Amino acid sequence: MTETEITRAGFAAIIGAPNAGKSTLTNRLVGAKVAIVTHKVQTTRFPVRGVAQVGDAQIVLVDTPGIFVAKRRLDRAMVKAAWSGAADADAIVHLVDSSAWVADKAGTATGAQKMSIADDRRVIDQLKLTEKRAFLALNKIDLFPHDQVLPVMAELDATGVYDQIFMISAENGDGVDRLAAALVERMPAGTALYPPDQTADLPMRLLAAEVTREKLLLRMHQELPYQLMVETESWEEKKDGSVRVQQVIVVGRDGHKAMVLGKNGASIKEIGRLARKELTEMLDRPVHLFLFVKVDEKWQERRDSYSGIGLEFDV
Repeated sequence: MTETEITRAGFAAIIGAPNAGKSTLTNRLVGAKVAIVTHKVQTTRFPVRGVAQVGDAQIVLVDTPGIFVAKRRLDRAMVKAAWSGAADADAIVHLVDSSAWVADKAGTATGAQKMSIADDRRVIDQLKLTEKRAFLALNKIDLFPHDQVLPVMAELDATGVYDQIFMISAENGDGVDRLAAALVERMPAGTALYPPDQTADLPMRLLAAEVTREKLLLRMHQELPYQLMVETESWEEKKDGSVRVQQVIVVGRDGHKAMVLGKNGASIKEIGRLARKELTEMLDRPVHLFLFVKVDEKWQERRDSYSGIGLEFDV
């Protein structure tokens, strides 16, 4: 057997509360950036498939949107997509922000941390209903002494929905190898599902839109990041080997358009520069990126806004 011969292949879904670190873990396991990462919750809107090769196994990682109380149509579609990603997976990883639980035990949890814990409990309740046993990955253990997480491990283990528990830091990689080895054992026998050099199952046009949305999320503040969408309108391969990409940033209000543009267009120029730089590195060829902004107050209620990113509209 050669080093690249695959004898096991399957799917692993990473589920959890918003901002638990699911995209960071996916990127860590794959060894390349396949999902955008920001400090804001609800960054991931649809399941992103990253392809990791661990020894003789190929693990297709489904990085799902965060699971939370959903009120808007977009939120409901995101949560439904998260559970759909887990439904047929060969393995499920419930990723938990353990720093929130440790803070709660100490009586110092913030409002956001309490919401994260409530979301974790909803995941546990759903796992009980589906009778699916998961791996529990306690993330962010680099933020506190490890003995402080022991009461959290005991409480969550008592729920009876986990086969194994792992303490990890998706940020620096601590404990991730052990989790990866456990995922390998869950993968069924079979040949590779993707070519060995493929790290993501995501159309390039969509990945390019996600890169630009990441730069917007990192730069914008308040409610704006959740009121915008990025679409790749055109993708043109040029004779000189470069690619011309045209994208539109859709926002819900005129005021939001002004924020995205910035004074004298400074904000959108910087967003374009950062997105262009990353896309050039990702594609290993020159990228000519053109960004436009339009206002559509009803974009979250339009069916085509959902179909393009694989979300269900009728939820």
